[in-house]
Amino acid sequence: MTNITETLIFSGEICTIKTNIMTIRDLVNEKGATVIDVRSSWEFADGHVEGAINIPLEEIPTRVDEITEMKGPYLLYCRSGNRSGMACSILQQSGVSEVYNGGGLADMRIALM
Repeated sequence: MTNITETLIFSGEICTIKTNIMTIRDLVNEKGATVIDVRSSWEFADGHVEGAINIPLEEIPTRVDEITEMKGPYLLYCRSGNRSGMACSILQQSGVSEVYNGGGLADMRIALM
């Protein structure tokens, strides 16, 4: 089992997020997580995880209601894990539970192999 560790900075606080690859697989394959790609639409068009929904980071705050209508848990990713970490924080602050940072696109592809 491999761990992906990322250090993110939110409002001056350093947050370390550890995501277990097996957990990503479980979230998608066993729990039917909704996978959300928070990159721009052009990044998404260039390649994404199969079945992912594109909601760019800047749209997350205005689409919280739409997201909560989707089946949880919610697994978010971007290019490096930074934007998805910010999106997770926004959703959690909006009261959404079961939100997970899948890291970057490469991390997700490896985890879902």
